[in-house]
Amino acid sequence: MKNVITNFSEIAPLKKVLMHRPGDEFLNLTPNTLERLLFDDIPYLKIAQQEHDAYANALRAEGVEVVYLVDLVAEAIEAGGKTVRRKFLEQFIAEAGVTSPKIARHCYEFLNKIRDTKDMIRKCIAGIDISELKKLGSVSGFYATRDTGRMIIDPIPNLYFQRDPMATIGHGATLHKMWSVTRTRESIFMEYVYQYHPFYDDVKLYYDRNEPYCIEGGDIQVLSKEVVAIGISQRTEPDAIADFAKRLFKDKSNAFKYVLAIDIPDERSFMHLDTVMTQVDVNKFAVQDAIMDISTIYEITAGKGGEVEILEIHQSLAKVLEKYLHLNHVELIKCGNGRRIDAEREQWSDGVNLLCIRPGVVVAYDRNYVTNETLRKHGVKVIELPSSELSRGRGGSHCMSMALVREEV
Repeated sequence: MKNVITNFSEIAPLKKVLMHRPGDEFLNLTPNTLERLLFDDIPYLKIAQQEHDAYANALRAEGVEVVYLVDLVAEAIEAGGKTVRRKFLEQFIAEAGVTSPKIARHCYEFLNKIRDTKDMIRKCIAGIDISELKKLGSVSGFYATRDTGRMIIDPIPNLYFQRDPMATIGHGATLHKMWSVTRTRESIFMEYVYQYHPFYDDVKLYYDRNEPYCIEGGDIQVLSKEVVAIGISQRTEPDAIADFAKRLFKDKSNAFKYVLAIDIPDERSFMHLDTVMTQVDVNKFAVQDAIMDISTIYEITAGKGGEVEILEIHQSLAKVLEKYLHLNHVELIKCGNGRRIDAEREQWSDGVNLLCIRPGVVVAYDRNYVTNETLRKHGVKVIELPSSELSRGRGGSHCMSMALVREEV
C-alpha cells in the first residue's frame, strides 16, 4: 500500500493539506434557507475568497503544500473516464434528493454538458435552480411554471470546512456519514478520490460514509501514534466511535492503542471537539471552559474477538492528556483568557479552533484577539488571518483544513 497519507499528530510539521476554496455555493444562500443549510448569515463571497486565499498563502509561506478538493475530484473522475463521470453525476443527483426521473434526467444533461470537469464539479457544489434549466429549454409543463430561483439541487456551502467529511489517521482515513441531511453529499467527493484517483485509490478506510451511524471529522484528533481522541457530540454517535475503533485496532500496520471518547455539550456552539479543544504545542492545548468541567471520558481499547473494551475514566482532562501522551505537565490555555464574556464571544467565532503548523505555531482568526494574545503569553506563535466573512460559517482554521501529510515524529 502506498503511504500517501501520513498523520500521527495534531502538531507535527505540516507538509500537505486539503482545502476547498468557497465558490458560487455562497451566492445560493438566502435568508429563507440559512437554517436548513446550517448557516447563521450570508458571507460576502468576494471577501470570503480573499480571506481563504490569505489562509492558503499563509500556509504556503510556511512550506505547506495546499491541495484543493475540486482538483483531486476532477483528477479522479477523469482517470475513471465517461463511466465514472456518469456514475458520479447520477449518484450526486440522487443524493441531492431529486426524486422525479424527468427532472433528474434534466439535471444530468445540464451538468454533463459542462465539459470542463472542474467546472462541472463546482456547479454541483453551487447547486442548480430551475431558471438554469429553463434557459436551456430543459423543463416544460408543470415545472416550467415554477418560480425562478427555486433550487432543484441545493448548494453545499459548508464544504469549505474540509475537516468534517473525512479524516486522516496514521496512513489511513475515514469517510463520514454526516449528521445533517444538508451535508450528506459532502463526503461523496472524497469517496470518488479514494476509489478512482491513481494516487489515493489504495488508502485504507477505517469508516465509510454508508455506515449506519454518524461521525464527523471535526470530532477526530490524532494526538500521537498511540492515541486518537474523538468527541461524542451533537454530530458524532457513540456507536460510530466504537465501530471506528474496532477497525483501527484490527489494522496491525499501525500502533494505535487507545481511542479517547470525550463527551462534549450537545449544542451548536460546541458542535465538534475541535470547537472546544485543539493541541497547539507538545504540552499545550487551547480549550473552552466548558470542556474543563467534563466529568466523563472513555478509554476504548482492543478487546477479545475483535470487539472493544470501554472504560470510564474519572480524571480531569489535563490528567488524562498527561497520562496518555506521556507528559509531565499539560497547559490548558483558555479561550478569552478565561473571562466569560470574552470567552463566549470568541468561542462563537472559533477562538480555540486552531490549525497547528508545527509545535508552537498556529493559524487563527484575527478577530479573536483576546485568545490570540493569551496564546502568545503562553509561548505560542499565532499567525492571524482576516476573518470577517469566513467566520460566518461557524468554523476556524482547523475546520477549514485536513492534514494529508505531517512529518512522522
